Amino acid sequence: MRIAAATNNQNKINEIHHIFTLSGLDDIEILSPKTLNIVSEPEEDSDTLKGNARIKALSLFDKTGIPSFADDTGLFVVELGGKPGVHSARFASETASDEDNRKLLLQLLDGKLNRKAYFETVICYISNNEEKYFKGRCEGRINISERGNNGFGYDSIFIPDGFDETFAELNPEVKNKISHRYKAILEFTNWLKQDKYI
Repeated sequence: MRIAAATNNQNKINEIHHIFTLSGLDDIEILSPKTLNIVSEPEEDSDTLKGNARIKALSLFDKTGIPSFADDTGLFVVELGGKPGVHSARFASETASDEDNRKLLLQLLDGKLNRKAYFETVICYISNNEEKYFKGRCEGRINISERGNNGFGYDSIFIPDGFDETFAELNPEVKNKISHRYKAILEFTNWLKQDKYI
């Protein structure tokens, strides 16, 4: 079976394939738009993670006819009413860098005691006869400063519950076993096994 993943990030493809293999689905070939020699970059204009994941998965499926999936991820901070949320990648501005986004978030939380936050990933899978959604969440808190060199995005300021290190300080293998994306992909692979690849 072949499945198309709406990402050209090879590290993400490798991570997904690793989880598929651990789940006993090593016979599934995971393809990216790049390997399929197509461009699929739809405008992500939904105000929900679910909506944006669907936009990306549907665009890829329409272009390839191959069962396709996409994920969308956000960081939700309680003190900020859930912001940056669905706008996590563009929090500081439309052209913001990861560093810009982290800096703004730390400024907004300066002096605040409630630093609870969570990452959430939603996966949308679309085929000829299915449209399914899978979710993963990782609870934690925002640190008062950046720490660590691993990861990307908000990893250097997010400390997952049960740990004292940020995502960027944790060994990548440890992070991957507790991350929001891992939990969502695991839910997806469990469904694929039960549904026998429908």
